[in-house]
Amino acid sequence: MAGSPDLWSRWGEFGKFNTRGMKGGEALILELNRIVYSSGISSPVTSRRGLSARLRYLDSAAGRQALKDQGVSARTLRSWMRGKSGPSKPNLERIDSAYWVRRRENLIRSGWLKRHLDNDGRGRRMEIYPVDQSHVPAERLRPGLSQRSITVRYVWADLVDAWAAQDQSTVDEIWDDVISDLDSDYNAYSYVSSVGIGA
Repeated sequence: MAGSPDLWSRWGEFGKFNTRGMKGGEALILELNRIVYSSGISSPVTSRRGLSARLRYLDSAAGRQALKDQGVSARTLRSWMRGKSGPSKPNLERIDSAYWVRRRENLIRSGWLKRHLDNDGRGRRMEIYPVDQSHVPAERLRPGLSQRSITVRYVWADLVDAWAAQDQSTVDEIWDDVISDLDSDYNAYSYVSSVGIGA
């Protein structure tokens, strides 16, 4: 991770003594995914309401292209729209995948996700959950690791851009910036169990 070459110098290689967790940047990516998925259509695609809502959302040139990219032909789509047939289970999965691809793209393109996280410059509270040491031998425990809560500002636009581009190294650098505000022992949070964003 950029800026922190000796993240686990006291433990040696991360995970060597059964420490469980992930890089903070990976936890950030998972949390952004959670925010996107929790902001969409809640009804499952297997329900009539959920299917209809997704098909309405995808009723555009970009939406039809997303369906095509998932393997749904224009002819099959017309048949569904005219009520001549219903989607099979594999096609329901394709519709759901196309919906989430478009939803993600629209949240990025519209700037909603950046604005939501930036919160008019006030930022968002972030809960940082330390690595799980429950399987680490007592003599190798790293003391003082506890859940931390901080307000994060100014990184959201760069974070969303890196997440959208699937640029893991930049997300890692942003995480390094976030934890550098904790204290002198910030590198203890380079790896975490998870993070939660109050959004």
